[in-house]
Amino acid sequence: MPLPIETVRAAFPALALADEGRPRVYLDAPAGTQVAGRVVEAMSHAMIRACANDGGLFRTSRAAGAIAEAAIASAAAFFNCAEDEVIFGLNTTSLFFQMAPLIAHDWRAGDNILLTRMDHDANVSPWLQAAAARGVEVRFLEWDRETFALKLDTLPDLIDARTRAVAVGHASNFLGTINDVAAVCAAARTVGAVSIVDAVQSAPHLLLDVAAIGCDLMAASAYKFFGPHAAILFISKRLQSIIPPLKVRPSADVMPTRLSPGTPSFEAMAGTAAAIDHLAWLGEAAGAVAADAPLRQRLAAGMAAAQAHELDLARQFLSGLTGIRGVTLHGIANPNRLHERVATFTFELAGHSADSIAGTLAAQNIYAWNGYYYAWEPAGVLGLRTRGAVRVGFTHYNNSADVDTLLAELAAIARA
Repeated sequence: MPLPIETVRAAFPALALADEGRPRVYLDAPAGTQVAGRVVEAMSHAMIRACANDGGLFRTSRAAGAIAEAAIASAAAFFNCAEDEVIFGLNTTSLFFQMAPLIAHDWRAGDNILLTRMDHDANVSPWLQAAAARGVEVRFLEWDRETFALKLDTLPDLIDARTRAVAVGHASNFLGTINDVAAVCAAARTVGAVSIVDAVQSAPHLLLDVAAIGCDLMAASAYKFFGPHAAILFISKRLQSIIPPLKVRPSADVMPTRLSPGTPSFEAMAGTAAAIDHLAWLGEAAGAVAADAPLRQRLAAGMAAAQAHELDLARQFLSGLTGIRGVTLHGIANPNRLHERVATFTFELAGHSADSIAGTLAAQNIYAWNGYYYAWEPAGVLGLRTRGAVRVGFTHYNNSADVDTLLAELAAIARA
């Protein structure tokens, strides 16, 4: 059943804001979504009712511990993994930088790692630096400029017995492409390499499943899926068994403290769990699942409803874009291939700089990004590191009016 879009939009306090009577059109989600109201409430509750470190015998400490336990359980359901395979952190970039030297501790000269030309630099630079520190060769998996898909047929030429790690993005924050990460991880697994998946761009749009993907490491940032500035990391038991701990000496050598060097943000954990609850609630709102169903089941229903809604918005946007002269879209535009992408769109408009387009949109209270969004590799392939491009993204809280407003303004810019 379709999402009741007005009910969904009412769940986000920021969507009610206006400036000089002009509503805000939030199309900046690929860099960070708006926050669900239940997230704000959960974080406020944690900071007022559970403001203490965990591990104590008094009420607020016990409450903080309960928040942490519940948040870990929610994150495990989100990834479809065991609760002792999850840690929390500041953001995906920080978590990957944290994990890189641990994963690389036994790399040797003559080894190699495989990265892609499509990834956000959060899933490139940490591994580049680790490789440089250990004297390891770096290889790159390229993507096809016609299909906007990774050249998976080249994997046998890039992965060998000396490959120690393979890093790939689940969905591109520049092109919008959904990658076949299961195939990449399977190739890594054949040689015993560690497989790393950046799920930052996929998490707001797709149901994550580390069991089906078969990866060793997966990260997602909560502020990209309607929560606070925090991140969650899946670390497989296999990977845990081959990396050294990262903790202070008094901490227990068990998860999550084994790989969590310091006190977490309990309020951010509460907010992240609430964001996951919001996504599960979408399934209830669409009438697809009961409120008392298991969290994972509600998440599956919620993400399916969100995907269907976003697919309609993507079709509307691409259809309208064909009527605007001078547009170059960097990503899949074929309406028969929309299942291969998320609703993140990067484009150029002939005769207008990305900066000027974003500025004109901002003046109309339409929020869009300009630049290359830390996607250093794909921007380099397209020659866009200097001039950049415009990026918009649609999520389940956007409606058809948002798309119409954007298209009308882009048409006006093109005519000018």
